Amino acid sequence: MSDTHTVLHDPHGLVDAQLPLDRAPYEALVTAVLAWQDPNLTPRDYQQIALQLTGHARAVAADVQRHAAALPKNDGRGALADVILREAAGRLSQPIQGTARCAQNRARLVRALYERLDRLAAAPVHRAV
Repeated sequence: MSDTHTVLHDPHGLVDAQLPLDRAPYEALVTAVLAWQDPNLTPRDYQQIALQLTGHARAVAADVQRHAAALPKNDGRGALADVILREAAGRLSQPIQGTARCAQNRARLVRALYERLDRLAAAPVHRAV
């Protein structure tokens, strides 16, 4: 076993752009977390779930950003995506806490980002002629 590792330098996010999100397990996690009534988990468990959701939220936000950047400047969908991305950045900048509320807030964020991504991906892009 080697003690060395390779650090990937990808300042333009090209690697992420080429990899599709593994959506199904995260949607299942979001559904489960949002269904909690009175979970009896340890703070560390809540933190781990929130960390998973945070990482995935960042990946979905990057996809939303890529889709929004491909829109014409006067397209309102891009402006709405920018608002949602700013809100997401603010929410993701909050420290993770070992609570059900924190994990559920991250789950709501992932759900909102996927809703925006789906709207951006489903709508045709209208180019100026």
